[in-house]
Amino acid sequence: MTTKPSSGRPSSDNSMLGAGLLAVAACAVCCAGPLLAVLGGIGAASFIGAIWIPGLAVVAVAAASAAVWVQRRRKRASACQTGPGPVDVDMPTGIPHGPGSNRLPQ
Repeated sequence: MTTKPSSGRPSSDNSMLGAGLLAVAACAVCCAGPLLAVLGGIGAASFIGAIWIPGLAVVAVAAASAAVWVQRRRKRASACQTGPGPVDVDMPTGIPHGPGSNRLPQ
């Protein structure tokens, strides 16, 4: 007859299930705000477009202008980037010549 070694605490699959449920709940709480914001924005735009047809045109123009603005910012940011890698700059050395010379050449 073999016995299991005791680790000082009861082994249970329920503790793993509880930890998993806790992780799911924490993820749901963390992601709820951004998800509700995105879905709420889509819902509000859809509601405005369904109720007031010129509002759909306003939303479409706003989306198009936002897309153009983002593209222009990306192009401007990419134009300001420098080349890859460090640049080697030759620096003059001021090594004194001759034995016992303590001064740099002037």
